[in-house]
Amino acid sequence: MSEALAGFASKLWELQTHSWHRILGMPSKDVVSPNPDDTRFADPIWSNSASWDIVKEWYLMITRQVQDMLYDTPGLSGRDRRRAAFWWRKWLNAAAPTNFLATNPAAMQKAMETRGESLLKGFNNFLTDFEAGDVQMARPTDFVVGKDLATTPGKVVFRNRLLEVLHYTPTRDKVYETPVVIVTPWINKFYILDLNAKKSLVKYLVDQGFDVYITSWKNPTAEMRDVTFDDYLLDGIGRIIETARGISGAAKVHAVGYCIGGAALASWMAWANARYEKQDVPVATATLLTTLVDYHKPGDIEVFIDESSIKWLEKSMAEKGYLDGKEMASAFRLLRSNSLVWHYVVRGYLFGEAPPPFDVLFWNMDATRMPAAMHSWYLRNFYMENLLIKKDALHLAGENIDLGRISQPLYAVSAEDDHIAPWRQTFRINNFVAGSRRYVLSSSGHILGIVNPVVNPPKRDYRVGSVERHDTPDDWYEGAESHHGSWWEDWMAWLKPQSGRLVAAPAVATQQFPALADAPGTYVIEP
Repeated sequence: MSEALAGFASKLWELQTHSWHRILGMPSKDVVSPNPDDTRFADPIWSNSASWDIVKEWYLMITRQVQDMLYDTPGLSGRDRRRAAFWWRKWLNAAAPTNFLATNPAAMQKAMETRGESLLKGFNNFLTDFEAGDVQMARPTDFVVGKDLATTPGKVVFRNRLLEVLHYTPTRDKVYETPVVIVTPWINKFYILDLNAKKSLVKYLVDQGFDVYITSWKNPTAEMRDVTFDDYLLDGIGRIIETARGISGAAKVHAVGYCIGGAALASWMAWANARYEKQDVPVATATLLTTLVDYHKPGDIEVFIDESSIKWLEKSMAEKGYLDGKEMASAFRLLRSNSLVWHYVVRGYLFGEAPPPFDVLFWNMDATRMPAAMHSWYLRNFYMENLLIKKDALHLAGENIDLGRISQPLYAVSAEDDHIAPWRQTFRINNFVAGSRRYVLSSSGHILGIVNPVVNPPKRDYRVGSVERHDTPDDWYEGAESHHGSWWEDWMAWLKPQSGRLVAAPAVATQQFPALADAPGTYVIEP
């Protein structure tokens, strides 16, 4: 404590000297600078004005000191230290001078320039958000699913209580023999992979000559309270694979899983490798996108995962039959409160700006619910007990689960700035499966690291390389090749040679699997 106070006193003296230099009009380098991704103090007034520069410097210095002292405090477990740091950071972010009109010079200047109109618009924005029950990052009227988003042509060819299977219309006369089946996360709606023609991974795959199928999950209601994780495996993943095989006539499919859809796919792959002989497993390769299987250090989300929190959630879900999607969305937004909460408070309420239409944020606000039984099981067995990586610790759909049984080739993609599925933790899948492995680390985060279309000039970068079972993330990183562009192209170079010959494109619907609706289907537009 003495050392910490002495260091703090030294910083205070340095900051006091800086403040006097600025007051006297003398040049002085900032004692503390904002982090590169911190845009709160980007307006030039925070540097050009001596008084506001001093406010900024004092705030940054105190927040850094508090966090540094917390990290240096002895006797805390790593988990408690991370939890405490998270909540301290949330309070410190909330107290930022940029969040209040009286201490935000740029907002005050905007109010004077507009003669108060910006504040009137800001109050109206506040009322709109108050009625909606949340700080909105996008307006519900910005886009229409099926018209502006999720526009790739196709048909719903299968429907049950859990999902609709969408089969997309081929754009080539001949397609690869092995179809692609995409298992999307049921935490959100599927169209993040089919936003629009320029960003759609679905359209990209179709245009590359693949026969593509995707899950569109039912948004659960109270009647689905007893749906289990087993149901998602058998009546979800199992059904879409059999539908794709039935329409295409292929013996095997390429399976792709995203986020929790990837965790479910990994579980299903371990189940299938226990249930069938190796040559009879109906999946040729597996591609996992930002997927955790080892939940030991799942990122900042762990601050919400403990026994008391889960009991509280279970009580809430028992009353309603589901976890409300808005509750989960709010938790994920707290993980990046400056960019996903306070930015919209400041721009909306203090500057009077409406959020600009942005398809990714519109999708993010289009939240879904979680069935009570499934979600409770998932939180306890994956997050709390971390049983997926423990050999035969889980028993799913009649089989003991062992990731080591997965012998099919694996292509795994993670994102460097992912705060939901940290890449060093997603890398752990490579230490369990038995098949060949190729791992990709894309720049950006959980969404934009995956929704990373091929554009010219390229917007992002990625590292890629094969992985040995004993490799650590650092070992792999040192040997991986760095590329400028989209990992989609590397994936195609890996996937196509394993996709068989080119055959006549199958009909979108058949007598056994008739067209039930046009894509994007009905489940995706249900509230």
